[in-house]
Amino acid sequence: MTIPSARGTVLVVDDVAENITVLAGILRGFHRVIFASSGAAALDLVRQQSVDLILLDVMMPEMSGHEVCRRLKADILTREIPVIFVTTLGEAADEASGLELGAVDYIHKPCHAAIVRLRVQVHIERHNQKLALESRVRERTRELEDTRREIVRRLGRAAEYRDNETGMHVVRMSKTSQLLARAAGVSEVQADLLLNAATMHDIGKIGIPDRVLLKPGCLDGEEWELMKTHARVGAEIIGNHDSELLQMARTVALTHHEKWDGSGYPQGLAGEAIPLEGRIVAIADVFDALTSERPYKGAWSTAAAVDYMRQQKRVSFDPHLLDLFLARIPECEKIRTQFADVGVEFRSP
Repeated sequence: MTIPSARGTVLVVDDVAENITVLAGILRGFHRVIFASSGAAALDLVRQQSVDLILLDVMMPEMSGHEVCRRLKADILTREIPVIFVTTLGEAADEASGLELGAVDYIHKPCHAAIVRLRVQVHIERHNQKLALESRVRERTRELEDTRREIVRRLGRAAEYRDNETGMHVVRMSKTSQLLARAAGVSEVQADLLLNAATMHDIGKIGIPDRVLLKPGCLDGEEWELMKTHARVGAEIIGNHDSELLQMARTVALTHHEKWDGSGYPQGLAGEAIPLEGRIVAIADVFDALTSERPYKGAWSTAAAVDYMRQQKRVSFDPHLLDLFLARIPECEKIRTQFADVGVEFRSP
């Protein structure tokens, strides 16, 4: 009688039909048993259906059990399936070779029914426990990463609320940064990281006094120097971490005011010496700042902002990135509409 697959599916691989019959007879009633009479057939079968353990003969024509095991362990889809070699070879060196290839155990022919059942059961249980543990670890890691990203977003919004009562600037420029990153050929994973890291670009403004940050007019020389410290302050607040997200957030905070011609701050970096994420966020940040209401200015029209940014090509902005950005103004406008500030009137500069 075939038992439910929940108790484990065992693939028996042997070129001798009698050996398959013996092993199937031992395991049937305890596990679901399927079989393959060659290494090639076994490799095809494990890609077609779920297998919990493989009993693999070593001495087979055309493709040996060792070669089958090597291929299984080289394939990301099958490498986790436990393999037990079933063989007449009794030398320690033979067992060592198989274990080095990734097998979990050896069973010697002729097979003893109780030993076969016990070892199969033990390794299937270990495999299931490993999968369950990995699942819990992945879930916990996902929860921690989600929490970390939410904290990053909240800190970014906290800084923005000191500078902009709506707090929507950080949302718009982060989504625009992600859009531009994708256009620049950045992977989806890295673009998503930038979406979250960019929210921290102005976290250093927490350290800027209100008399400077909220001044309704032009800053004097001393005030401007104080304002420029927010880039380094932001990097210090974020600190150095193993987290890829926080590493990117620190880079963005430190470099988003650097300029292509080297006239930016705080380090005076130029050209491609400025990290890509800093160059991307610089464009997204300036565009949204120009088209947003601020204590010292009205919101510019899109046309006026685009004209200004074209003038800053090769001065403030990476020329290639700016071209990519300008080609996507309609998409940027959709972001502005979706996350619009309330009650903003657009004015010409």
